[in-house]
Amino acid sequence: MSRFIDLSVAIEGDLPCDPPGMIPKITYIDHALGAESMKAFYPGATGEDLPDGLGWALEFLELSTHCGTHMDAPWHFHPTQDRGKPAMTIDQFPLEWGVANGVKLDFSDLPDGYNITAGDVKRKLDEIGHTLGPGDAFLAQSGAAPYWGSADYLVKGCGFGREATLWILEQGVHVVGTDAWSWDRPLAAQAVDYSRTKDASLIWEGHFAGIEKGYFQIEKLTNLDILPATGFKFYCFPVKIKGASAGWIRAVAEIP
Repeated sequence: MSRFIDLSVAIEGDLPCDPPGMIPKITYIDHALGAESMKAFYPGATGEDLPDGLGWALEFLELSTHCGTHMDAPWHFHPTQDRGKPAMTIDQFPLEWGVANGVKLDFSDLPDGYNITAGDVKRKLDEIGHTLGPGDAFLAQSGAAPYWGSADYLVKGCGFGREATLWILEQGVHVVGTDAWSWDRPLAAQAVDYSRTKDASLIWEGHFAGIEKGYFQIEKLTNLDILPATGFKFYCFPVKIKGASAGWIRAVAEIP
């Protein structure tokens, strides 16, 4: 019987795993409060008409589409993809890309802020004896996952530069993912190098690679450490938000 592994973090209010201004807010309406709003839909109803005097529970969320485990569409990176074509939004995600052969590489041995190269990817693939190809989803352990739940999560782990990203896509991959805050290395590391060199090519280079070749990327995955390198199915379907740059997903691995 197959084993299913949850690869998504829970969306939690006030968790400092996003920059200030982007931290989710959740208002919980419990059953007692829900009874008051519920009675408004049934004129004349009293608490005695409800089981134990209780009504429905519900929640109100204030968050961006980039909170929690989510998938970025090419529209997040730029208005165009594939050298001039209109960029796809998250509601245009091809459903056939939502089921893939999972390939997980562990880059957690690399230092925080490291910019992963195509050579690094090829070396890790050689170590597991796998040739990347169409139908694969590429997942990366960055070293950031142990820091989920704290502000350190924003500055931990390594990430992918333009060269590595384009090489992965050139193998026929459409969906990639990481357990870090961003597919790129941490913004703070990028900022330090940009301030020192004023080299604009260092800014968000893994994301901006999508201008040349469109792709969908998943951020804030979890439990990648308990997955095998290959031999599992990966499922990732984003919430359908019209014209949006991203959508939340429940990412799942199926291990036979």
